[in-house]
Amino acid sequence: MDTKERLKYFYETVSASGTDGAFADYISPDCTLCIGEARIPIGVEGMAEHMTAVLQTYPDFHMRITRQLRDGDYIISEFIAEGTHRGEWLGMKPSGKKVTLTGVDIDKVVDGKIVEHGGAVNTFEGLWEAGLIVPAP
Repeated sequence: MDTKERLKYFYETVSASGTDGAFADYISPDCTLCIGEARIPIGVEGMAEHMTAVLQTYPDFHMRITRQLRDGDYIISEFIAEGTHRGEWLGMKPSGKKVTLTGVDIDKVVDGKIVEHGGAVNTFEGLWEAGLIVPAP
């Protein structure tokens, strides 16, 4: 598997399985979360905790990578993520509604493992379309 295929497999298969034991095969122990110019150490455990929280909210969560670009060690993955809202999230009680979110992950991959992870998810449109957020009166 080349680097793009490996990352696609991680996002589409491994991350949605909730099997954090397999995360160490794809995430560096020194992995950092990139938020703007900030670099926050999260390692394998931080990525696994994030996916555990996602799966508690959306137990049938899955991602589909729609496009990938590579620039040196960086892989940019555009995705569509879907799941049924079954757990509380951001103060929203479980609705049982299917939510579809779009986004982009930007990962630096060295020796087959993610060493930097960042990106953005368009939560507004997905929550709006599912009726989970409404205009203020």
